[in-house]
Amino acid sequence: MSGPESSATPQRSTSPNSAEHPWPVRTVNTKIADWIHRLGQIWVEGQVTQISRRPGTRTAFLTLRDPAADISISVTCSPDLLARSEVPLTEGSRVVVLGRPSYYTGRGTVSLRVSDIRAVGIGELLLRIERLRQLLAAEGLFDSRLKRPLPFLPRAIGLISGRASAAQHDVVSVATDRWSAVRFDIRETPVQGPTAVARILTHLAELDAHPDIEVIVIARGGGSVEDLLPFSDEALLRAVSRCVTPVVSAIGHEPDNPLLDLVADLRAATPTDAAKRVVPDVEAELAGVEDLRRRSAQALRNWVRRESGVVASLRARPVLARPGVLVDQEAGGVAELVRALRRDVVRHIDAEERRREHLAARLSTLGPAQTLARGYAVVQRTDTPDPHVVSTLADVPAGAELRIRVADGAAAARVTESPSAPRSARPAGAREPSAPRTRRGDS
Repeated sequence: MSGPESSATPQRSTSPNSAEHPWPVRTVNTKIADWIHRLGQIWVEGQVTQISRRPGTRTAFLTLRDPAADISISVTCSPDLLARSEVPLTEGSRVVVLGRPSYYTGRGTVSLRVSDIRAVGIGELLLRIERLRQLLAAEGLFDSRLKRPLPFLPRAIGLISGRASAAQHDVVSVATDRWSAVRFDIRETPVQGPTAVARILTHLAELDAHPDIEVIVIARGGGSVEDLLPFSDEALLRAVSRCVTPVVSAIGHEPDNPLLDLVADLRAATPTDAAKRVVPDVEAELAGVEDLRRRSAQALRNWVRRESGVVASLRARPVLARPGVLVDQEAGGVAELVRALRRDVVRHIDAEERRREHLAARLSTLGPAQTLARGYAVVQRTDTPDPHVVSTLADVPAGAELRIRVADGAAAARVTESPSAPRSARPAGAREPSAPRTRRGDS
C-alpha cells in the first residue's frame, strides 16, 4: 500500500526539522502513513451513503458516514465481498465493517480497506434502540414533568419535514384550514439516510433560537424501522430535550414509535393530528365562544327572573304591601300600655296620698299642740342662762321665774314658795292630796 516511496526514505529525514532543513512532502506522507498503519484492524459502524462498483475492476468503493455527525470515510473492498453479503447492501444501510486504515502517500488520503461487512439487522437495531431508551429513561429525559405546554395560538410554527413531502402538505393544509392566519417557518431536510440527523439538528437549533417561533413540529410519513432510525438517534433526542421551545413529534403513523415521541413535549399520532393539536379550529372556537355567550346570557336571564320572583314575593308580604299595618297593630298595644301605666301611676299616687294623710293624722295626734289642747302645759324656767323645760320639782326653787305655755298662749310666773316634798318625804299622818280629774283621752 505504501508503494515504493515508503522504502526510499531519504537521508535528510533523520536530520532535525527546521526552516533550514525542511522535510519534503514524501517524507511527511510516509511518516503519517507509518502512524496510521500502526492502528491495525478495527471494527467500524456507520451508514452506507454511496456504493460504486465498476465492472471489470477488482475494487469497490463505498462511503461510510456517521449517522449523528457530518463525518464520513472512504471504504474500499473486493466486489465479491459485497456480493457475498447475506443482506443486499444499498445506500442508507447500517453496517459494521472490519478493516485496516490505509494512508495513500501519493494522494495524501485515508481510506479503510475492509475484509468483512456485516449488515445490522432489524433485531439488532431494535435492541440498540431499546438500550438507548432505557438509558435515556434512567436519565429522566422522558419525565412528564419536563413537558412544556403548547401555547393556545402560536405566533409562528417551525416545521421540519422532507422536501415537498406529504407530511409537510398535511400539516400546512390542515393548519391553514383551521386558522387561515397561521404562519409557518418551514425547514426542508432529509428525513432518512446518513445526512438526516445532522441537518435536522441544524434546523432545530435555528428554530429554537428564533424569537417568534413558539412551537416546533418535526414531521415525517410512515416507514420501516430503518427509515425511522434518525428519529431514534441519541444526538437528536438530547438536542430536543434541551430545546426551550416546545417540540411536537409527528413521525409516521399510529403504530410507529420512535424514541423522539418519548422525548418531545407532545406526541402526535400523525402529521395531520399534529396540525389539529397545535392550531385551534377557528370555526370551533367561534362556535364555542358563541355557545358560551348564549349560555351566559341565558344564565343571566334566569338569575334576573329568579331574583325578580324573590323581590315580588317580598313585596307581596303584608309588612311591605301595607307598612302601616304593623304600626297600627303596635299602636293599640302602646295605647293599652299607656292606659295601664296611667292607672298604675294614679293608684300609686292615691296610695301615697292616703299614707300621707294617715301620717299627718298621727303626727297631729302625737304633736305638742294636741297635748296642750287637752289641758296640759309646758313649763320653762327662764331665769337661767340656758332656759330649759322643767321636768322635776328640783328645777323650780322659790323665786324661780317660769314661762307657762298652754293651748292658746303663754304666761310668765314666779315661784313664791318651795314646792312640796315628795310623798316619801312627807311626815307620817300627812294627807295626800287628791289626784286631779282627767278628761277622757288624756294620757
